Amino acid sequence: MGNLGMQEILIIGLFVLIFFGAKKIPDFMKGLGKGVREFKDAVKDVKKEVEDSSKEATKIEDRS
Repeated sequence: MGNLGMQEILIIGLFVLIFFGAKKIPDFMKGLGKGVREFKDAVKDVKKEVEDSSKEATKIEDRS
């Protein structure tokens, strides 16, 4: 988790609990998980497009 220690994580968790309330935390985490998943999918798609265009450029150069 980078430079976060156990105390920092507990303070952040306490802040989230107070700020959002116990009932909204599951919804918040669900939304956060969906956002992370969509971001990962977008990164994977961009990476695939770059690799495909690189392969296509290599094929074109080989023909020349």
